[in-house]
Amino acid sequence: MSLITTRPGPGAARAYRFPQVVRRTAAGGQVVAAHLPGQNLAVALLLLDGGAGREPVGKEGLGAVLAKALEEGTAQRDATAYALAIEALGTELATGLDWDSFQVSVQVPVDRLTAAVELLAEAVRTPRLDPADVLRVRDDEATALRMDWANPGPRADAVLRAELFGAQHRWGRPLYGDPDSVAALEVDDVTVFHSEWFIRPGTLVVAGDLERIDLDALAATAFAGAGGGPVERGGPVEVPLAGQRRIILVDRPGSVQSTLRLGHPSPHRAHPDHVPMTLAGTVLGGAFTSRLNHLIREVRGYTYGIRGDFASSRRFGRFAVSSGVQTAVTAPALVESVGEVSRTQLTGVTEDELEVARSWRAGQLSVELQSPRAIAAALSTLVVHDLPDDYHARLREQLLAATVEDVSAAAATYLHPESLTMVIEGDAAVVRDELVASGLGEVVDHT
Repeated sequence: MSLITTRPGPGAARAYRFPQVVRRTAAGGQVVAAHLPGQNLAVALLLLDGGAGREPVGKEGLGAVLAKALEEGTAQRDATAYALAIEALGTELATGLDWDSFQVSVQVPVDRLTAAVELLAEAVRTPRLDPADVLRVRDDEATALRMDWANPGPRADAVLRAELFGAQHRWGRPLYGDPDSVAALEVDDVTVFHSEWFIRPGTLVVAGDLERIDLDALAATAFAGAGGGPVERGGPVEVPLAGQRRIILVDRPGSVQSTLRLGHPSPHRAHPDHVPMTLAGTVLGGAFTSRLNHLIREVRGYTYGIRGDFASSRRFGRFAVSSGVQTAVTAPALVESVGEVSRTQLTGVTEDELEVARSWRAGQLSVELQSPRAIAAALSTLVVHDLPDDYHARLREQLLAATVEDVSAAAATYLHPESLTMVIEGDAAVVRDELVASGLGEVVDHT
């Protein structure tokens, strides 16, 4: 016997509403919160202006090592006692690092939030930083990076970043450092970095049912023992475009595939054209249905996947294309990729392509901003990039309202195929001649 029924159709889309943002100054620091009525879980996130961009050149990886060292006990408790205390609340200390900020957060039921923030502040303000623990954490981090850098990709990423931004600048070096920079860190490097950036109050971000949360009391707990005035954040970094295309060969002898990284500088995160620029990147390479993925994967069969998009931080941004292809098709894949970037820059996007990109980006936004942790991350974006409080409330409408003319203009303005730096990590002896013959640009061996 077969049971036959009609498949239910999709329901009507619910209206998207970002919660109201609450800001206040309390206990010497800033509080930014979102009210989530009836939500039993709450997130508290301490946002510090101690991102990787604050690390001195030559000391890359300090933030990553310090993040791990925060779990090694505090001035009040050893590592075991601290772990037991925070696990007793049913939570963990979650850390995050990007170019602009260092984040430490906890997620707990509302009635445990104050106790959890006490433990968070204890770890951030008064970590034990025992020399033996710091050195062990450093060595573990360096070993993990060595393992990662043994794979294709990290070296190519590092070379592209150095070529775009200059290795003399911190933002021209890898976000988490490299195996050598991390291995060279000393205990004093870590303790000094902590004293410079982790004692400052920062911003307390809270997402939860604010009718059950005393924000002033929570701020007093988070900012206890903190001090120091505001720091200079710096404006956008002016990064010049390359005068011509270049191909940088990173030799990986015997490799059966080539890693492709193509890129050029682009505007910072708070740029007014961020939305149309994002949608242009989505059409070109930011989704599975993108032009690049359709051509290089589906039509040519050169790769399992290729991606191209804009990424940005508070002071700088970059457009980049990344993929891995078989060695034999390195040059054709590169030629086709550059050609697709050029076509998009010259001809813009179509209404059908843009409709898919708009719908996907707007729908993704609605799905992603469902949990207290996601709301807290969105609030952090407002703080780091000085965005207005109604930014997320308006973002979905801005995505859906973007026109073909807007997005095509962004593609014409912010895509620069003639200035692409192209890094190829692969068997140089095998691919060099075809890359030279491609005529895409000067071929240079990376040393």
